[in-house]
Amino acid sequence: MMLAYQPVKSLATINVGVNQGLSASKRILPIIDTVNLIGINEDKINLNLENGSIDCKNINFNYSTNLENKVLKNINIKINGGKMTALVGQSGSGKSTLLSLIPRIYDPKTGILEIDGQNIKEVNLFSLRKEISIVDQNVTLFDDTIFNNIKYAKPDANDDEIYEAAKLSMCSEFIDKLENKYQTLIGENGVRLSGGEKQRLSIARAFLKNSKIILLDEATSSLDSETEEKIQKALDKLTLNKTTVVIAHRLSTILNSDNIYVMEKGMVVDSGNHEELLTKSDTYKNYYNKQINKS
Repeated sequence: MMLAYQPVKSLATINVGVNQGLSASKRILPIIDTVNLIGINEDKINLNLENGSIDCKNINFNYSTNLENKVLKNINIKINGGKMTALVGQSGSGKSTLLSLIPRIYDPKTGILEIDGQNIKEVNLFSLRKEISIVDQNVTLFDDTIFNNIKYAKPDANDDEIYEAAKLSMCSEFIDKLENKYQTLIGENGVRLSGGEKQRLSIARAFLKNSKIILLDEATSSLDSETEEKIQKALDKLTLNKTTVVIAHRLSTILNSDNIYVMEKGMVVDSGNHEELLTKSDTYKNYYNKQINKS
C-alpha cells in the first residue's frame, strides 16, 4: 500500500499536465500549420544586383483581413540605386507596407516590383533578402550575448568583423562600459538595454551584413536628441553609396534625401527634393510646418 501511494498520487495529477499541453498546442499548432504564401523559389536564379535600383509598377495591395480597402493604390515609383529615397506621409498612408514589399514580407496583389530590372517574384528569395538590411523601430533581440546578437546577421562572420561593426555603429561606446563586454547577456528582447542601445545593435547587424539595399523604418523614433544624433551619425556611415529607402516622422532625418515621395491614403501624391516639394506640394508643406511648430 505504501509503495503504491506515490504512483497513484502522480496519476491523479496527470490531468493537469495534459490540459497544459493541450492549451499550448492550441496556440502553437496553428502557427506550425500556417501555409507560407511567399514562394522561396529555390530553383529560380539568384538576384543579380548591380546598382540596386528599385521599380514599383502599378502596385496595389490590401491585407487579407480587409479585402475591401486597398492599403496601396497604383504605386508607380522609381528608387535610384546608390541614392537615398524618403517616404513621407501621415500614419496609415501606406509607407511601411510599401517598404515591406521590397524584401517580400508581403507580395503585391497586382503589379510588379523589380530590382535592377528583375521581378523579385522570379528570383531566389534567399538571394533577395541577402542583399537587403532592415533597421526599424522594433528591434528583434535574443536572450543571448551582445556578440551573438550582432553575429545573427552573418553567422559565418569572424570576431574582427563583429568588433568592426560594433565600432562603426557606435555600439562599442556602451559595450566597453559593461562588466562582461561583448559576452554580456541582454535578456529576452534586449530587456537590459535602453532603446538607443537596441537601435545601435540593429545598425551593427546592418554594418556586418553589408548589403547593398538599406531599409530604414522609423529608425530614430522615440529617442532623445543626444541618442538620435549618435544613431544618425552611424546611419550616415551605413547608407553611404547604398540604395536607401527611409521612413521618418522627423523631417530632419530626410531633408538631404535625393528624392522624397509624399504618400497620402495609399497613393503617391507628389515627389521631388525638399526644396521642390516646399514649393509645389501643399501636403508636404503642411507636414513640414507642423514639424517646425512642434520643435
